[in-house]
Amino acid sequence: MQIPAGKPTASVLAAAARLAMLLAALSTAGCAVGPDFKTPQTAAPEAWSGSAPNQSAEPAPLAQWWRQFNDPLLVDLVEQALADNLDLKTARARLRQARAARGVAVGGLLPHVTATGEYQRQQNAAAGGQGQKSAGFSPVQDLYMTGLDAVWELDLFGGQRRQVEAAGAGVAAAVENIRDAQVSAAAEVALDYVTLRGYQRQIAVAKDTLAAQQATAAIIRRQKDAGFASALDAASAEATALTTQALIPVLETSARQTIHALSLLLARPPADLVGRLSGDGPQPSAPASLPVGVPSDLLRRRADIREAEAQLHAATAQIGVAVADFFPSFSLTGNVGWSNNLLGLWWAAASRSFSFGPSISWPIFQGGAIQANVRLQEALKDQAYLAYQKTVLTAFQDVENALVALGQEQLRRRALTQAVAANRKAVDLSLVLYAAGQTDFLSVLTAQRALYVNEDALAQSERNVATCLIALYKALGGGWESLPPETGEAAPAAEQAAAPVSPVSPVSPDATFPLG
Repeated sequence: MQIPAGKPTASVLAAAARLAMLLAALSTAGCAVGPDFKTPQTAAPEAWSGSAPNQSAEPAPLAQWWRQFNDPLLVDLVEQALADNLDLKTARARLRQARAARGVAVGGLLPHVTATGEYQRQQNAAAGGQGQKSAGFSPVQDLYMTGLDAVWELDLFGGQRRQVEAAGAGVAAAVENIRDAQVSAAAEVALDYVTLRGYQRQIAVAKDTLAAQQATAAIIRRQKDAGFASALDAASAEATALTTQALIPVLETSARQTIHALSLLLARPPADLVGRLSGDGPQPSAPASLPVGVPSDLLRRRADIREAEAQLHAATAQIGVAVADFFPSFSLTGNVGWSNNLLGLWWAAASRSFSFGPSISWPIFQGGAIQANVRLQEALKDQAYLAYQKTVLTAFQDVENALVALGQEQLRRRALTQAVAANRKAVDLSLVLYAAGQTDFLSVLTAQRALYVNEDALAQSERNVATCLIALYKALGGGWESLPPETGEAAPAAEQAAAPVSPVSPVSPDATFPLG
């Protein structure tokens, strides 16, 4: 509707106000097309089929599970990783990206106002006659123009609100991605740490065995020189000691590479932790009790499950965005402007013009593109649902695998402990019998080799028990609750009113995460 320059009549203004209020009310209270998101109902087993000694169905203390190993150095390394890990910082950057995308979506619900200004110096070709020049008319004129243009697309069918809903779910997914990265970072640091202690224990066992074998070889050489032992016994003893010695560099290489891996997790140069971690340290001990909770707890605790749920929510909302394209789009438009060729009269009433009124746009024929887009979004939603189901099943599998591995490794460690004690008695007895001439030296070598093999296996088993326990804590989704209290930011009022995010997360998607 175009209104001539000048003051609008009161009836026109009143009609325009009533129309704007009516359309705004319809936009706020209008329905949102497309399916509403509902949290998937997933059946969980009543109990875990795998079991480990000292296992109970009590809720697992997972907030800072690494403290249960009673190793201050491990605690310090994990906390440094939670502050400095590069994957975590990347996840925090993705959260900022998701919040910015949500802000873009929220902007579509509000009016858009644009200010314009223009200056032109023009000459009217038709004004170049001699008569006009003589009359004082100048063919060159200045033109000053300014104005405001406003457009408000009314979200009568909820397409924009579905877009905000999808963006809000994207923020929730980004929050859960941070939590999942925290779980992974803590578990990886702990795994590398216990692996390092395992290698160091194997090195210590190899060095102790080497010292014993070298002492035995020295005794055999002296006996050979005195004529009480054969050259074969001396060569066999020397070869056994050298074989054990050759294993040590391999273990030391693995230990140093594990230190480098820990440095990377803490965002440090590879050799930065060598001095701190090169010394021997005890293998972190597992807690006496092992409360693991029930399977249904896993659905709300695993961050990757919650992230998959938020992604399903976003995909569901995008269907509504696509369906809204079937319906007409209503907008309120208006503009006001001033133009004059004299700067002093720029703001005069005679220089002003304005227009306002509603507009409608309805796609009649798009060649099937809208229908195809709806089918596209439905297919993406189906993929997100299948990904959610797979994530849930994978979580159950992770816990079951960790429980079985932990239980069996504890049994293996118990048997190896008894085997090592028996091997030590066999070595002592074989040395006594050999010195008394009641057995050959092959029995001594066999007993020493068996002792080393079982001591090395016991060191590996102790490491495996700790790694299996860490894998269980990770599978249970422990670690992300350990962050300090988060400060929240109030979400924009338009977003809160338009599309509140489904409560897939107990922490607001606007919670601030430290950048480290």
